[in-house]
Amino acid sequence: MIWLIGNKGMLGTELSLLLEKAGLPLAGTDREVDIVNPAALGDFAEKRAQSGGGFTWIINCAAYTAVDKAEDDVETCRRLNTLGAANIAACAQKIGARLIHISTDYVFDGTGRQPYTEDDATAPTGVYGLTKRDGELAVMENNPCSYIIRTAWLYGRHGNNFVHTMLRLMNERDEVKVVDDQRGSPTWVFDLASLILTVIRNAGDGKNIPFGIYHYTNEGNITWFDFAKEIYRQGREQGRIVKDCVVKPCTSAEYPAKVKRPAYSALDKSKIKAALRIEIPPWDASLREFLKSFAH
Repeated sequence: MIWLIGNKGMLGTELSLLLEKAGLPLAGTDREVDIVNPAALGDFAEKRAQSGGGFTWIINCAAYTAVDKAEDDVETCRRLNTLGAANIAACAQKIGARLIHISTDYVFDGTGRQPYTEDDATAPTGVYGLTKRDGELAVMENNPCSYIIRTAWLYGRHGNNFVHTMLRLMNERDEVKVVDDQRGSPTWVFDLASLILTVIRNAGDGKNIPFGIYHYTNEGNITWFDFAKEIYRQGREQGRIVKDCVVKPCTSAEYPAKVKRPAYSALDKSKIKAALRIEIPPWDASLREFLKSFAH
């Protein structure tokens, strides 16, 4: 039995659909089980065990992700991203479950010039990144039988994201301006959810796929401006955008924010490709499949 925590978010919803389609027994929870309260987690796990459905896996998709808001809401962000992650890992350890915990490229400061590896030093610059980095440390301390998957630039059908925003704006405006000085890698949540399913099916007892930190995004690294241009090109091609719109580059300074976004946050995926013997779809190919999915 798999316990999916944060099952109503963008990734959690996609995962729920994929796991159910795969025929895997699943229990999903969101705010009804408070991850900041160890007793609430323990009670839920115990009730499931008593009903004959003990958990062998826990997937943690719950997180505080409002990057700018976190600067003024430090305590809530820390409770969810660090304390909550620690509690979930401790609960998994207690019931003998393996844990998959989702983390972020924001654990790095973005000053790199080549894709970050799992062994590169973390140096978060804002509250969100700091609490996620501390959450990683807490997860591995409380349950060594864990997989931490760092990802970035998520988009999908369920929830607000860059692709949805661009499609809307490009259908409303004659011009959009998008930052061209932040480089990273988009990630279609369907691909990430499929990766998580592959881990569950192949991990075994941790020998086939060693526990620890892994990176996963779609292949390739681009700027947000590059991403927007391709959204427009493919959107027009597939009829998702029905009018002309000019996509123009701009700098991050033109859109000031409380937290400086990483200028470079591409993630090296060699480790997960070797461990799972997989090929990762290119970002533009996954964008095409995502846009096609609206027709279905």
